[in-house]
Amino acid sequence: MTARIGVVTFPGSLDDRDTQRAIRLAGAEPVALWHKDKDLRQVDAVVLPGGFSYGDYLRAGAISRFSPVMETVIEQAKAGLPVLGICNGFQVLTEAHLLPGGMLGNDHLHFICRDQKLRVENAETAWTGDYRQGQEIHIPLKNMDGRYVADEYTLDKLEAEGRVVFRYVDFNPNGSLRDIAGITNEAGNVVGLMPHPEHAVEPLIGTGRTDGLPFFTSILKKLVNA
Repeated sequence: MTARIGVVTFPGSLDDRDTQRAIRLAGAEPVALWHKDKDLRQVDAVVLPGGFSYGDYLRAGAISRFSPVMETVIEQAKAGLPVLGICNGFQVLTEAHLLPGGMLGNDHLHFICRDQKLRVENAETAWTGDYRQGQEIHIPLKNMDGRYVADEYTLDKLEAEGRVVFRYVDFNPNGSLRDIAGITNEAGNVVGLMPHPEHAVEPLIGTGRTDGLPFFTSILKKLVNA
């Protein structure tokens, strides 16, 4: 039986179908989840995709955090369910306090869309096992509220515990503190990042590379070997 990975659709999600395709290319079964349903349909992992849920009103991810599905996601993530938040999904994870810190508007006050170089800082999470620590990859980035912020204590704690998963290289596209592009929780089952790995899974799209595919093969291997 193949692993089943749920992809939540909120009002305003843009990249749910792309994420489902990436999951399918990795060899797992994508399962569509609707934001109003608490039932996760017995999935083995969950992805919160990119987009502009609820139009980013109040704050990006602030309303989606209270969707019925998130009640179950929060509960099961605390019990060990692997959860990946991409862009808007990362924002939702911070609003839900599954990840520390928060997201503010880009420091240049403009929407940005570019191919972004990242360095893998932690290859031991549920979603990064197929990468190497120190590996540099190229992943598409597109956001308006992508500036990661946290107080100095939290930043120091993330660094000391190896919970910075990805860091921007050569260019910080949004003013994120300490060039942080993605982080994980203490258990390593919840990961959030601003760039979009689902747009880098086939040579003909995105960056023209497949640097994003290991996110999805990593979790598949993790689940199969569990």
